[in-house]
Amino acid sequence: MVDQTHATNKDPFLLNYNPSEHRIASEFLGTWLPYLSRDLCTNCAQSLSDRIRSIDPHPEANSNFETPRMSWADMAQEDDDFDEVVHEQKNKKFNVVVDASNSNSNSSEVIQVVAEKPTLPREQREYIRFMNVRRKKDFICFERVHEKLVNILEGLELHMGIFSAAEQKRIVSYVASLQEMGRKGELRDRTFTAPQKWMRGKGRETIQFGCCYNYAVDRDGNPPGILPRVMVDPIPDLFKVIIRRLIKWHVLPPTCVPDSCIVNIYEEGDCIPPHIDSHDFLRPFCTISFLSECNIVFGSNMKIVGRGEFDGSFTIPLPLGSVLVLNGNGADVAKHCVPAVPMRRISITFRRMDPSKRPFGYVPEPDLQGIQPLVYEVDKEMKSSGPRPNRHMKRHKDRRGGRTDAMGYATRSDRFLEPRQLAQSSQRPANRWSKVKLGS
Repeated sequence: MVDQTHATNKDPFLLNYNPSEHRIASEFLGTWLPYLSRDLCTNCAQSLSDRIRSIDPHPEANSNFETPRMSWADMAQEDDDFDEVVHEQKNKKFNVVVDASNSNSNSSEVIQVVAEKPTLPREQREYIRFMNVRRKKDFICFERVHEKLVNILEGLELHMGIFSAAEQKRIVSYVASLQEMGRKGELRDRTFTAPQKWMRGKGRETIQFGCCYNYAVDRDGNPPGILPRVMVDPIPDLFKVIIRRLIKWHVLPPTCVPDSCIVNIYEEGDCIPPHIDSHDFLRPFCTISFLSECNIVFGSNMKIVGRGEFDGSFTIPLPLGSVLVLNGNGADVAKHCVPAVPMRRISITFRRMDPSKRPFGYVPEPDLQGIQPLVYEVDKEMKSSGPRPNRHMKRHKDRRGGRTDAMGYATRSDRFLEPRQLAQSSQRPANRWSKVKLGS
């Protein structure tokens, strides 16, 4: 097969394209392989799969939590939402020799003709990317809470593939500009905060939009919570684009559209100690990771081991660009923390305020109203392909509450179930643990 693959790449047709275009085509066609081979016999389907793989014989190694690379849509199209053009060789160029002789010269002139390759509509590109989002929703860690055995991670979701590498770069660059504005005093008071770094783990800079949340009693005597009489800058337009994607791509429900956010800028060694987010904010809420990977630790009874070091019962790696959604027990029973980060990191947490806690004079953002999730045909896909077990998903349980690391993905069918279907499937007991009545 290796020799055959090598020979296939010598095909005259493939020689018209460069290696990066081979990679784009291989990734795109590989994504659509289940559809392209749906009605083919086994041998024909295998031949088609081999042909697609032969386009790029040396694909990048994949891993569960890989550093994001440019997707096919990123490299081949213009990113309309983020106003980001990802530069990649998109045009096939060829030479045509034209006789340019005239009364003064008998020379020939080479004219370069550019044939523009067809592009997919923006809606179709978005749909392809949306269908390739990976979602993990089966986090399990049982601990005793009020003398009852409880899955403290119920309600947690990890979504990967929401933001391309180009989009992440654009967001990080924008946060850097906001940070610079804050340091220069160009943002409204209390929008930007840079506490003095007096010990390891203390001193991350924060930027708040929509509301000002007070983490402790401040010098004016204000208690912890959303400050009703303090106004900060409104949510920036780029962050509104992020919010719309979170709703459209089924990360957050349309009933809980965020109206506030906080940007955390970590330097090496910074951390967030164990806590449960204030109920001044509704559930669910989510946090997005940028710049570097890190771990987030959960546990109902966490311990501080040292400066920036914490001991919990469950650790979740947060890949670049991943979105962690906190809801249910994962938001209200388990505490969570971010141990001292090994390198610079940025996180953006989007939350919806309890209407009764909103600051005086708050006005809802008109362009964040009426956002609806993308619609997709689940039943047709399930009928044609049938239920297929996922052999790659790994569940890590520790019924005694010991340390567990999160690995694996949700199955393809689980990724695209509607909320109604998910609710029905969750009612079916999978094992004896699901029959335990959860405590409060």
